[in-house]
Amino acid sequence: MSRAPAPPRDRREAGEIFSPGFALFADMLLVGLLTSLACLPVVTVPAAFSAASATLRETVGTGTQIRIGAYVGHLRAHLCAGSLAAGLAVPLLAVVLLVDSALVRGALPGAAVMAPALVLLTLGCVTVGLRSTALTAPYRLSAREGLLRSAADPRGTLLLGSAVLLAALLAWSMPLLTPLLPGPVALAATAVDLRTTTPQRQS
Repeated sequence: MSRAPAPPRDRREAGEIFSPGFALFADMLLVGLLTSLACLPVVTVPAAFSAASATLRETVGTGTQIRIGAYVGHLRAHLCAGSLAAGLAVPLLAVVLLVDSALVRGALPGAAVMAPALVLLTLGCVTVGLRSTALTAPYRLSAREGLLRSAADPRGTLLLGSAVLLAALLAWSMPLLTPLLPGPVALAATAVDLRTTTPQRQS
């Protein structure tokens, strides 16, 4: 006798107005806003995105609603000397982008080649960095592991890079959305990491 399929797991309170999918969307936007606030000191950017990924992974796995205290707890757990040191790469990337924009505006020889190359280099660094922040234990903010997974999963890396590029275009065209964009980007990084690690856990 075949057993009827179990209903989808959902631990949210009964009587909620929105569907679980919309609730996850709202949670993602909340995480985006919290991540933007946590990124204000700049050097905390890696820890902020690591906390965002851990929080989203938790709510997707258990179906529980995101709480600010949960994000703050993950943020405290990821704030360390290593993550703060990695955060110094953020202003370095900003300098690269400023140099790139100067090359575009200037009439220097090779500007037409260097400008796109610097954009691609920056996009690649951001993508690898996001993959590093989405890692689970025992890897915590490991640039080496993020680079290895980026090379081993080019399709996932391309998908994440496309998400980063889309977020950048949205921030440029609609600046008011900028504080919410870290949420979708962190969710994309988490989904790409789950896409590669889930088969290994099931084996």
